[in-house]
Amino acid sequence: MIRAILAVAAALWAAPVGAQDTDGKGDADAVRRGEALLTKNCASCHAVGRTGASPHAEAPPFRTLSQNYPVEALEEALAEGLQSGHPDMPEFTFDPDQIGDLIAYLKSVQQP
Repeated sequence: MIRAILAVAAALWAAPVGAQDTDGKGDADAVRRGEALLTKNCASCHAVGRTGASPHAEAPPFRTLSQNYPVEALEEALAEGLQSGHPDMPEFTFDPDQIGDLIAYLKSVQQP
């Protein structure tokens, strides 16, 4: 699974950032919407918050995504259909507004 995520990240390295305010952290409404989307669609397998373990042992906590690649690199993959190399993960596709919200939330929870 990590290899699949890293392959997507490498292909999308230069993707633009969406839904950010001037301080680069995203606006509060976008962050709240992004958190709600991730909680609804992803929390059954991934830890989506600042703490906690992922319910699915092989699913990386979302707060650690930036340790492997830029979070912004997910923007295009979220629009085209996020897929993984393991059979448990469904394919997700989001609209541009949702993608901006997801990126804003993910950036807000990243560990240094």
